[in-house]
Amino acid sequence: MSVDEFQLIVNKIRPFTNYVYLHVLGEPLLHPHLDEILTIAETAGLFVNITTNGGLLERKSKILMNHSIRQINISLHDAEENIVPEKWKDYIQSALEFAIKAAPSTYISFRLWNSSNKASSDFNTLCLNNIAKKFNFSEELIEEVITGIGLKLTEHIFLHLAPRFEWPDKSKTGTQTRKTCYALRNHIAILADGQVVPCCLDADANLILGNIFTEDLSDMLKRKRAKEMKYGFEQHKVVEPFCATCGFIID
Repeated sequence: MSVDEFQLIVNKIRPFTNYVYLHVLGEPLLHPHLDEILTIAETAGLFVNITTNGGLLERKSKILMNHSIRQINISLHDAEENIVPEKWKDYIQSALEFAIKAAPSTYISFRLWNSSNKASSDFNTLCLNNIAKKFNFSEELIEEVITGIGLKLTEHIFLHLAPRFEWPDKSKTGTQTRKTCYALRNHIAILADGQVVPCCLDADANLILGNIFTEDLSDMLKRKRAKEMKYGFEQHKVVEPFCATCGFIID
């Protein structure tokens, strides 16, 4: 997405929201014009939230620290699958150091969303041990995190654990027909080519509502598909077969 396209999007979504989340499966810190994009969001008065795998935090630290960012979610679990074990500790330490530096002005949420995966136990143990040492937590408190869902580590820094969930997949037959979702109720997703979809898990545009580059968001939200999906989720009913394949559950 170009800087001009992002500016157009901000202009079009501003009447609907005070928040913008920079993610949707891709890694936002890879964007070559991250600085300009953050400036546009800031100038518009939007609260910026970023979800990142954390691999570029040290390299992009100056840009991030120069802007007003409400929250940065760091998906620690990504490193277990994409970084060799010999580099796990350096990765974790780098993420922790960035969090401490950024916390005075930004909420930091460390995510370990693989607690149901036995193959991740070594990585998770390493993460939790390093976190305990950095924030002076006892083994008992870390055990509490393992058996619970999360913990406030210090002011503005949190650790959140969750089981791994199944991403929606149009090639599968879904069974999740009775559930609710945040899609269209408090968020939408806009892909790099301008296509608007109901949620941030539809990165492949299976449920296209329109295109923000050529249409108004208000028109998209009034269409039958969007209204039926939103009403269905309000009634804990899945309308789209694609959504029935999604393993993300709201408690």
